[in-house]
Amino acid sequence: MFIGIAQLMVFLDGAIMNIALPSAQRDLHFTDGGRQWVITAYGLAFGGLLILGGRLADLWGRKRVFVIGLIGFAAASGLGGAAPDLPTLLAARALQGAFGALLAPAALALISLAFTDAKERAKAFGVYGAIATAGGATGLLLGGVFTEYVDWRWGFYVNLPIAAIGIAGVLTTVRDHGGPADRARLDVPGAVLASGGAVALVFGFSKAETDGWGAGVTVGMFVLAALLLAGFVLLQAKTASPLLPLRVLAERNRAGVYLSLGLSVMTMFGMFLFLSYHFQLVKEWTPVQSGAAFIPMAAAQAVGSTQIGARLSHRVRPGLLMSAGYAVSGAGVLMLALLTPASSFGRIALAEVVVGVGIGTAFMPAFSLGAHGVESRDVGVASAMTNTAQQVGGSVGTALLNTVAAGATTAYLAAHHGSAAFTKLSLVHGYSVAYRWGAGILALAALIAFFAIDAGKPGRRGRVVRSGDRRTRELRHAE
Repeated sequence: MFIGIAQLMVFLDGAIMNIALPSAQRDLHFTDGGRQWVITAYGLAFGGLLILGGRLADLWGRKRVFVIGLIGFAAASGLGGAAPDLPTLLAARALQGAFGALLAPAALALISLAFTDAKERAKAFGVYGAIATAGGATGLLLGGVFTEYVDWRWGFYVNLPIAAIGIAGVLTTVRDHGGPADRARLDVPGAVLASGGAVALVFGFSKAETDGWGAGVTVGMFVLAALLLAGFVLLQAKTASPLLPLRVLAERNRAGVYLSLGLSVMTMFGMFLFLSYHFQLVKEWTPVQSGAAFIPMAAAQAVGSTQIGARLSHRVRPGLLMSAGYAVSGAGVLMLALLTPASSFGRIALAEVVVGVGIGTAFMPAFSLGAHGVESRDVGVASAMTNTAQQVGGSVGTALLNTVAAGATTAYLAAHHGSAAFTKLSLVHGYSVAYRWGAGILALAALIAFFAIDAGKPGRRGRVVRSGDRRTRELRHAE
C-alpha cells in the first residue's frame, strides 16, 4: 500500500503540472518556449535515467533506492513550489525526473519480489495498475482545483505529505526480498550510452511535436538516438556486467509486454490530450470542470484493474486478457471518434468508461509480467524497461497523434475556407482522425499481446526467481 501511495505521487505530478502550467507562466513571466521546457525537462531526465535507475536498484537494493527516490522527489517538489523564476523551476522539474527514475522501477521491483503467490500478486498489481491508470485523471482534477481555487505552487507542495507518508510506511513495513546483486559493478559506459540515447529519442519526439518531423533538429536527434542506442546494444552484448542484460529483452513474453504496453500508452497519452482540449476548447469548461470530467474514466480504470484484471489474471492466459482489454479500449476510443461539438457529457462518459475498463484490465497483467521470469539481480532493470516502454510510448503518442490531429484540423479548415463558424467542427474533426489512429494502434497492441505473450497459462504461474536460485524462470503447477 505504501509503495502505491508513493508511486501515486509520480503519476499525479505530471497531470497536475499540465493544468497548472499556464498559471505558473503568468506568475513567473516566461514565454511559451519556457512552458514547453518545463514539461521537457522532466521527460528528458525521467526517460533518460530510467534504465540506470533500475540497475542502481539491483546493485544497491530496491528499498534503499526507492527511499532515496522518494526523498529526492519530495525535495525537488519543494524547490519547484518555491521557485522564484524559470531557471529554478526547470531545475526542480529535472530533479523530479531524475529521482522519479530511481523511484518508479524500484517500486515495481519491490512489488514483483514481495508477491510470488499468483492470487496475492494479482491483487498487488491490480492496485498498482489502478494507481497507474487513474493517477493521471486524478491529477487533472487536482490540478484544476489548485489552479482555480488555491495556487499553482500547490501542484508541487502536494507531493510533500504524500512522500512523508510513503517514506514512513516503506521504512517500517516494506522488505527488499531480493537484496542487492552480488559482485556486480556499474556499467558506466553503458549508462552514458543508454541515457544519452534515451534523452535524444525523447527530445526528438518533443521537437517533432513543436517543430515538425522534417525539422533538422528533429531528424538530428533521431539519428543521434539510433547511433547511441545501437552502440549501447553492442556494448551490452560484450561487457561482463551489462547495465541492461540482453537476456531481459530476449524472453518473448517480456518483449511482448514492453512492445504492447508502449503502443497502448501512445493512444492513452493522445486520448488524454485530446479530451482535455475537447473539454476546454470545444465545451469551454473551466479547469476544475475539465478535470472532473475524467472521473468516469478513472473509476472505470480502477474497476478494470482491481476487479476484472486481478480476478481473471490467474484463470485466463495474460496474453488473452491483455488483448481483450486493448480491444475493448480500442472500441471506446472509436466511440470518442464519433463525438461532435454538441455531444452530451453522458455520451463522452460512456466512451470513457469503455476505455477505462479495457485499459485497466490490460495494464494489470502487463505490469505483473514486466519482470516475469527474471532473477532478482535483474528485476530492477526489467521493471525499468516497463517504465521506459510507457515513457517512450507517451512521447511517441503525443508527438504522432498531435501531428495527425493538427494536420486534419488544418485540412478541414482549408476545405471550408477558414470560416470561423467551422473552428470547433475542425477541432473535433482533427481529434476524430487522431482517435481512429489511436484505435488502430490499440488493435496492433492487442494482436502483439495475443500472439507473443503465453506466460502464466491457467494452471501454471511464473514468478521472479529470488537470489540464490540458479534458474532464471520457474513455472510450477498451481495448487
